[in-house]
Amino acid sequence: MNSLRLSLAMGDYDRTRPIADGRVQIDGVEPICMFLSPEEMFFRAFRHQAFDISELSLSSYSISVARGDPHYVAVPVFLSRAFRHTSIYVRTDKGIVAPDDLRGKRIGIAEYQLSANVWFRGIMQDEYGVSPRDITWVRGGMNATGRPEKINVVLPSDVKVEEAPEGATLDALLRAGEIDGFVGPRAPRCFEEGHPQVQRLFSDTIATAEAYYRKTGIFPIMHVLGVRRTLAEAHPWLPGALLKSFTQAKVLAEAALADTSATKVTMPFVEDNLRRASQLMGPDIWSYGAAANRKVLETFLGYHFDQGLSPRRVEVDELFHPATLESFVL
Repeated sequence: MNSLRLSLAMGDYDRTRPIADGRVQIDGVEPICMFLSPEEMFFRAFRHQAFDISELSLSSYSISVARGDPHYVAVPVFLSRAFRHTSIYVRTDKGIVAPDDLRGKRIGIAEYQLSANVWFRGIMQDEYGVSPRDITWVRGGMNATGRPEKINVVLPSDVKVEEAPEGATLDALLRAGEIDGFVGPRAPRCFEEGHPQVQRLFSDTIATAEAYYRKTGIFPIMHVLGVRRTLAEAHPWLPGALLKSFTQAKVLAEAALADTSATKVTMPFVEDNLRRASQLMGPDIWSYGAAANRKVLETFLGYHFDQGLSPRRVEVDELFHPATLESFVL
């Protein structure tokens, strides 16, 4: 059988490199691999359906499913996960010392629909009683002007979203104190450069996230893997082959991370942090599959609907190709 030659866009992670370098084969597929940033990858995927297989924003994909027009169908491979307590940056001169102080503030966002922002708003409401409607959201480019939402969204009238002033970036507004904070998956440049009046809201983000996990059991999902729907219809074996190969690639990444003979990433204390995470979350700290992540996904989809991004409540099983929701056993 001739292999399908398919374009594959994904982030450059330890859990994807075995696919790109050929250590793990995708059954029946010859991939043309591209390592891209999330911003470029998602824009091209959702605006132009540019790739046969692509890492996708969970939020933008959920919008397309809710609207009934998804060009991709997802596989429960979660290439990006993160505790988003790290994602809120505030001006220290604006009286913001706790989540409750965000009420009435103007907070910058690159896009309202970003998965990181959905999780942040949901956590603020569930854990601290701060509704997304308590905040004015100022939307714009972080370091360059003119960033659009990758999928057009129509939000409820009581959600307050303003556009950043023409020619202004969110980083510049935060530096000048013209917005009170910023939420997003990337740190604003002024924080990275050590601006004396820009800090994270949570001073100990690890301890805060650990407490959240102990309470909820949720490790937030940001991205899924998607395959062009027409391809999945023509080759129904393909989604299962992708789940199999990306799971194998993750196993290799986890084995390398646990090998303490020589650290595989450029970071001290890897083995200590891995042990700490495993003691908190169990042996499978980065699980794939819909069944193992149903609570996480249901929580996200609830937030997505409550925040006005989905016109209807999406169910977990709607997200994924049916062939990836069950597997054989020996």
